[in-house]
Amino acid sequence: MVKVSETEWIENRIGRKVPKQVEGVDISPYNGPFNATPTKSHKYGPKLGYIADQKSELVSSLSEVIDKVGLKDGMTISFHHHFRNGDMVMNMVLKEIKKKGIKDLTLAPSSTFPCQEEEIIDAVKNGTITRIEGGSARGEIGRMVSSGKFLEHPMRIRSHGGRVRAIEAGDFKIDVAFIGAPSADELGNLNGVDGPSACGTINFSFVDARFADNVVAITDNLVEYPNFPMSISQELVDYVVVVDKIGDPNKIASGELRITNSPTRLKIAKDAMRIADLLGYVKNGMNFQAGAGGISLAFTDFLHKKMREKGVTAHWAQGGTTKFLVDMLKDGTVHKLITGQAFDTVAIESMKEDPKNHVDLPIGAYANIHGKGCTVNKLDIVVLGASEVDLDFNVNTVTLSNGLIAEPVGGHSDTAAGSALTIITVPLFRGRYPVIVEKCTTVVTPGSTVDVVVTERGIAINPKRTDLLERLEQVKVPKDLRICTIEELQKIAYDITGGKVEPNWGDDVVALIEYRDGTIIDTVRNVVPKYYEDAVYTDKK
Repeated sequence: MVKVSETEWIENRIGRKVPKQVEGVDISPYNGPFNATPTKSHKYGPKLGYIADQKSELVSSLSEVIDKVGLKDGMTISFHHHFRNGDMVMNMVLKEIKKKGIKDLTLAPSSTFPCQEEEIIDAVKNGTITRIEGGSARGEIGRMVSSGKFLEHPMRIRSHGGRVRAIEAGDFKIDVAFIGAPSADELGNLNGVDGPSACGTINFSFVDARFADNVVAITDNLVEYPNFPMSISQELVDYVVVVDKIGDPNKIASGELRITNSPTRLKIAKDAMRIADLLGYVKNGMNFQAGAGGISLAFTDFLHKKMREKGVTAHWAQGGTTKFLVDMLKDGTVHKLITGQAFDTVAIESMKEDPKNHVDLPIGAYANIHGKGCTVNKLDIVVLGASEVDLDFNVNTVTLSNGLIAEPVGGHSDTAAGSALTIITVPLFRGRYPVIVEKCTTVVTPGSTVDVVVTERGIAINPKRTDLLERLEQVKVPKDLRICTIEELQKIAYDITGGKVEPNWGDDVVALIEYRDGTIIDTVRNVVPKYYEDAVYTDKK
């Protein structure tokens, strides 16, 4: 583990100190949202040497396929997270790996969920997993990483687009990608819309399938060849394993995917829609993305009603798709949907029933800054949440105020950088913790890419967006829509809560927060045990 006291530190563009070197590798500090130039060649790619003479890639069991791919100590394995808290694939694979005594693996999932906590934590504690390259460390996994006691190397935390960039750039190599496939044929043509475990899309694994040395499809729905549609084709898949069950679609939707019933949070959501409208972004032909948290779902509902009232339609919307977006597609308020994740069964059915107007894209096409084009750059509006926002409009989504790693980056920094109007919706405080703070505990999204912060006590516009401030001078702002400074909001939050309590940091660097371009925007240190029980995150209700 990297020791703070033994590390040389440098200051990045937003004034955060990051290590100059980690485990012998030079670190590139964050230097602005569009300043990191990519390399022009791929470091890794799928291994060559196949003779495609087989008529079937079926393997009888997970145990056999692990032997066939030659999984051994020190390799990297990856998984996708479209089943979210209903995933069964990662656990069954880790159990088989542990039986074989394979050690020192790198786990590289697109995300993790509570259903995987027991197996992942056990694999870390017994040395099966010693490194994590991923987008999140929720719940008990986050607590384990934050303890600094079990994981041998600092975790790399990346955005959705940042993970694709890292794989393509060869920042880490995937030896075996395990893909949960709701529908597959014997040669490995895969999709996510068919079968009893349909999850809508498997596009987070597109990049894994392209660059991994070995690709294993795990399915509970083997169909006759050829399987249509072919989201991932047979030319990328090495083996197919049939199991009893790969996931529970009913557990894709969790508490965080329900519209808020809190009057405070409903006000925040409605005010976010109102400010977007006042600023001229709710218009014919608009494109938008709103998340699947309680406030974001409420925003989508309010936006739907406002668009119907004004008689305007959106050309397309994207992101994690819910029934609220599907309703907009069905009544013509939105013409097309682009789905990164299907967040409920309504979205899954819509993808199957309307493949012309409801599609998925590779996550690289969605948000890879070093790709040749990504849809986040075409967004007019994005609405995002946060655990903290500071006076420079920097945003924290990964750690709680007490320093514990608890939440994912997701597409936060990707969409904030690309969208014409980035709105952060947050309450002023949660429990006794202020949300609007002087300085974020951890920075994930730089303030230069954030335009508006909406709270229940007022709305702050980033002073750098002089065009937005000028627009507000030209329109009639309702008296109940309070426009103020971020400093005013921070003062109210501190007056109510008594101020921000700094985490009780230890001396270990337990995680590196990558910006979407691969530079390091911040680091996370270990937190001493007395804070472990004080990790309540309540903005999901």
